[in-house]
Amino acid sequence: LHDDGLATVSVRPWHDLRVHIELIGHDCPILTGVTVGVQSGTDVVDEHAADGTADHWLLDVRLVDGPDLRGPSVHGKPGARFIYLSWVHATEGMFRRAKLMLDGVPHHLLVPDGPGLLGRAGLTMPDGSPLCAAVRPPQIDWSAR
Repeated sequence: LHDDGLATVSVRPWHDLRVHIELIGHDCPILTGVTVGVQSGTDVVDEHAADGTADHWLLDVRLVDGPDLRGPSVHGKPGARFIYLSWVHATEGMFRRAKLMLDGVPHHLLVPDGPGLLGRAGLTMPDGSPLCAAVRPPQIDWSAR
């Protein structure tokens, strides 16, 4: 409070609010010559070998206009945003993708500059193949980091 009893309030614009996302993929299938990574724009980045171990990704995104998330690793239209996990064969390139749908994130977890989001998902489909298609709860568990 100032001497005159008035408080100064600082408001940051929506486009400047950061949210940290940590993704943990467990039960990764064992696939020789295959990696799984996050798609940033059109490139697959932060690739990990599909070797049966847990995989881990850290992403920084922006919170825009309330619950809308944006950034290089966020794809799709407002209300239908997602993060791609892309499967890449060393010689044949990308062959499969999973869409981690962000519409399943509870809005109360979208706290700018807070602890961030934690998403946990199994990376193997019931038939043993790599995770693909649209992934929503309960197939992915969203919580605070």
